[in-house]
Amino acid sequence: MARLFARILSALAPARRSYDGAGGGRRWRGFNDMPNQLAAQLAARGPVGKRARALVANNPLAASGAEAWVSALVGTGIKPQSTHPDETTRTRLNAAFERWTDDADAEGLGDFYAMQALAARRLVVDGEAFGALTYDARGALQVRLIDAEQVDASLHRELANGVRIIAGIEFDAAGRRLAYHVFRERPGLPLGTSFETVRVPAADVQHVFRMDVPGQVRGLSWFAPVLLRLADYDAASDAQLVRQKVAALLTGFIIDPNAEPAGFGGQPDSSGNLEGGMEPGALKVLHPGQDIRFSDPASVGAEVIEFLKITAREIAAGLGVPYETLTGDLSGTNYSSIRAGLVAFRRRVEALQHNVLVYQICRPVWRRFVTAEVLSGRLPAPGFERDPEPYLAARWITPRQEWVDPAKDSQAEIAAIGAGLMSRRQAVAARGYDLEALDAEIAADNARAAALGLTFQAAPSAEVDPEPETAA
Repeated sequence: MARLFARILSALAPARRSYDGAGGGRRWRGFNDMPNQLAAQLAARGPVGKRARALVANNPLAASGAEAWVSALVGTGIKPQSTHPDETTRTRLNAAFERWTDDADAEGLGDFYAMQALAARRLVVDGEAFGALTYDARGALQVRLIDAEQVDASLHRELANGVRIIAGIEFDAAGRRLAYHVFRERPGLPLGTSFETVRVPAADVQHVFRMDVPGQVRGLSWFAPVLLRLADYDAASDAQLVRQKVAALLTGFIIDPNAEPAGFGGQPDSSGNLEGGMEPGALKVLHPGQDIRFSDPASVGAEVIEFLKITAREIAAGLGVPYETLTGDLSGTNYSSIRAGLVAFRRRVEALQHNVLVYQICRPVWRRFVTAEVLSGRLPAPGFERDPEPYLAARWITPRQEWVDPAKDSQAEIAAIGAGLMSRRQAVAARGYDLEALDAEIAADNARAAALGLTFQAAPSAEVDPEPETAA
C-alpha cells in the first residue's frame, strides 16, 4: 500500500525540471534570458554596433581582432575562375573580369578586391555590409558600398497584400526580400543631411551578413559576445597604468624629532638646493636627530598579468580568432599547439568565405558582370540566350593560407597526391592559384629555359627534424 500510494503521488505531482539549465534558485537569480532571438537582435544591433565601432577605433585588441578577420577572410582577394567547358571561353571570361576589377568601385577608390576587404571589415564590426549594383555610362557594372546605417533600421511598416517593411527591408507575404529602403544621403555628413529614403529593388542590393537564426533580418556585430570583456579589459589596463604612474612617484619623508611642521617645497640652502627636496646625485645633510623614510609604492604583480592574459584569451575565444593572432603573444606556444589552433581557425574561415562572402558578394557580382558584358556585345557568348549557366558558373579561389612548417606540410601534400588522396587541382587551389594558369605558366617557363639552354634540377628533399615540443 505504501508503494502504491507513492506511485499515485508521483503521477499526480507536477513535472520537475531535470535540467539544471532550466531550473531556478539563487544561482540563476538575476540572470538574463532571451525569449526571442530575432527580436533581441533587432533591438541590440544599434547599441552593439555603436560600441563595437568605438572599441575598434580605440582598443588595441579590438582593432587587432578586426584586422585578423579581414586578412583571413579576404587577404589579397577572393578571385573567380570560370568553369565554362570551352577553354578559350574560360580564358576570355577570366581576362575580362580581371580587367574590370580596377573599375568595379563606383567611387573609384579601390578595385573589386579592396571592396571585398572593406565589406569584410564592416561585416565583422557592424555585423553587415551593403552594396548597390549600378551601371556606368557604357553600361558596365559598378558596385557602390553602402554604410549599414544608411539602410533605415527604424522603418517598420505594414503595406498592402501582406507586404511589410522590417528594419528598412521590404518583404512580400512569403517572406522574400523585395527592396531596401535607403537614405538618399549617407548619415553623418556635415552638409546637406537628408532623411529622405529611396526604395532600391532587392535584385540590385547585396546584403552581406552572417545568419545566426532562421528568419534573421539584419546582421549583428561579431564583437557582441566580447564587448563587455573588452570594456573591462580597457578599464583594468588603465587602472594598472595609473598604478604604475603612482609607483613611479618615489617620495622621501624627513622626520623631525622636534615635530616642527615644514612645507613640502622647502627653502633654498646655500648651494641652491631645496631643503627637503631631492635631486639625482644630491647629497643631503640632515640635522641631528632627523630621519628619512621613503614611500613603498605597490608594483604590478604576476597575478595581475595572468588575469589580463586570461581576459585576453576569453576575448579571443569569443571573437573566434586564435589568442596568438589577437595579441601577437607567442610565448608558451610550440609547433603542435600553434598548428592545431590555426587549423581550427582556418576551417572556420573557409566556411565563412564560401557560405557568406562567396555566396552573398562574389557570385552575384560575377553573374551580373557576365550578363552585362554579354548583353552589351563586349563579350561574345554564343548560346547564352538558350543556356546562360555555363557562362555564369565559376569557381572562387580563396587566398593562400600560409603554412606553419612549409617543409613538413608540402611533403605531406605530395604524399597525399601520390597516394590518390587529393588531386593537383585541389592542392593548387589551396595555394590560391588556378591549375590551368599555373600549368600554362610552367610550360612557358620550361619553353623559355629550353630555348636559352638552361637546365634546372630540384634540390633533393631533406629530412627535417621535428621541432621539440617545448615552449618557444
